[in-house]
Amino acid sequence: MIMNVGIDKMSFYSSDMYLDMVDLAHARNEDPNKYLIGIGQKKMAVIPKTQDVVTMAANACLKIIDDDDRNKIDLIIFGTETGIDNSKSAAIYLQNMLGLSRRGRAFEIKQACYGATAGLQMAKEYVENNPEKKALVIGADIARYGIDTPGEVTQGGGAVAMVISANPSIAEFEGTSTFYSDDVMDFWRPLYRTEAVVDGHYSNDVYVDFFKKTWDEYKQITGKNLEDFSAMTFHLPYVKMGIKALRAIIDEASEEHQDKLKTEFGFGKVYNENIGNLYTGSLYLNFLSLINNSDQLKVGDRIGLFSYGSGAQGEFFAMNLCKGFKNSELISQINADINNRKQVSVSEYETIFNDWVPIKDQELSFDTSKDASTFTLKGVKNHQRIYDRK
Repeated sequence: MIMNVGIDKMSFYSSDMYLDMVDLAHARNEDPNKYLIGIGQKKMAVIPKTQDVVTMAANACLKIIDDDDRNKIDLIIFGTETGIDNSKSAAIYLQNMLGLSRRGRAFEIKQACYGATAGLQMAKEYVENNPEKKALVIGADIARYGIDTPGEVTQGGGAVAMVISANPSIAEFEGTSTFYSDDVMDFWRPLYRTEAVVDGHYSNDVYVDFFKKTWDEYKQITGKNLEDFSAMTFHLPYVKMGIKALRAIIDEASEEHQDKLKTEFGFGKVYNENIGNLYTGSLYLNFLSLINNSDQLKVGDRIGLFSYGSGAQGEFFAMNLCKGFKNSELISQINADINNRKQVSVSEYETIFNDWVPIKDQELSFDTSKDASTFTLKGVKNHQRIYDRK
């Protein structure tokens, strides 16, 4: 008998600093509503050089990983497009930092913002075949477009960690996934750049097109329709992108159900609009925000998830909520982390952005005294990143 498999635990980590979008708009001589309404962002996480995808993932995992997980996790999949090495995976560093079993598989997946979803689907199949085991899936990234660029307002960063198991507490996979891919140049990041190259309007169009393709195929295969979903979640490079996708199919539901989906989307966007772009983690931050903030969802509700990675790959699948999807302790912790961040000025943000770890041969030493996180990046020596646990 195949057991139900899904997300047993989830957590999130980001920097303790943020930039207010109103301040950024004023500095760029823009109407704040262009960012607040037109883009849908309120605040943006500002990531210091003492944090990278490895430390953020480790800090996220500390909130949920216990000794039982350490004994049972033997698959670690790290989805990121902000890798720290062209050869060695971030998962190997994470395995060591968390004290996970050496008898395991640990590797990194890259396909723009889709990497964590690829990892999630691989973990699902692994646990289905090995129900006594668990898998750890990470979506961690730092979104960088550059100072005073069109994409500046869609920056951010952080890590989402998910433990996948049989008989999960949060949500279980339901049925099939539908997916679509094509070779398009809407967004990419060459090896010699820390900032992305993007064709924004084209990428928006491709995103919505891939969503409609995967959604239409999902309906055809499963016989489900929009009325069968209590909420829809999306990869949110910025909040307005998800609104555009939802609008593309919203007329398929009754007016009453449209209102419900819009209300749930409002709960789901809370974390994203205050953190910004997580690339691989954005969909799962949207999902986490939904289950943490909604007061209408109940056990058994079906949630739609649309994953998109530029270049491009799209996937739509469904999950059903389980009896432990509300974790009041973790909700309080995440909300406190977000609400207690320090606001930085535009000039402070620009200094932090420009003082980034360069892509070149250089030994570096960082002052981590102002970084209160458990795991930090201390510097680079002999071509190796030096990590510290406080």
